[in-house]
Amino acid sequence: MRTKKTFEKALLLVDHGSRLEEANRVLDEMAARLQSELPGLYVQAAHMERAEPSVEQAFARCAERGVEEIVVFPYFLGPGKHCNEDIPELCRAACEHHPNLSYRITEPLGVHEKIIEVIRERTGL
Repeated sequence: MRTKKTFEKALLLVDHGSRLEEANRVLDEMAARLQSELPGLYVQAAHMERAEPSVEQAFARCAERGVEEIVVFPYFLGPGKHCNEDIPELCRAACEHHPNLSYRITEPLGVHEKIIEVIRERTGL
């Protein structure tokens, strides 16, 4: 029987979620790339709605891996209702089922020099 690797800390990327599978795959791909860059962390994608895994399901997966602390990264460009209200509420609710987990929520992507570089690269400007 194969046992799952355990981790102390996880990075949870949270987006809105979509009915379109190809839209949800973007976050899955980002999580996979971050997992390869950060092998000491458990990296998981989650969607607020319309797709799985949900935030609750992602917290459960983290708990199964022995995670104690989750760093929640809102995969949004800027702050708004989802970042300021919805994601914190979903995390609080998930912790009710997993009281041994702690979490902290970071700022969303926002304005950053590297995002400016991506925009310039993709627009050719």
